Amino acid sequence: MAGYTATKQDHLRRLRRAEGQVRGLQRMVDEDKYCIDILTQVSAATSALQSFAIALLEEHMAHCVADATAKGGAEAEAKLKEASDAIARLIRS
Repeated sequence: MAGYTATKQDHLRRLRRAEGQVRGLQRMVDEDKYCIDILTQVSAATSALQSFAIALLEEHMAHCVADATAKGGAEAEAKLKEASDAIARLIRS
């Protein structure tokens, strides 16, 4: 079972909201809206995805990584490295 299973519906709701924002961006470009207005919406969509990513990462750390570290060994090291790499990707984006 995935660490986010208990909050799956919340995550799907967030993703649908972000999807709607991206569709709105497409519509704004199609309708030749003002550049700054589009950039404002890009910022909102980016923030929505970042918020989702942070929530998912927190759940991953609380469940998958915590379970692996409790067991110890190579799996724990791999999960910690995986989480560290994910954090690095989020920081760079």
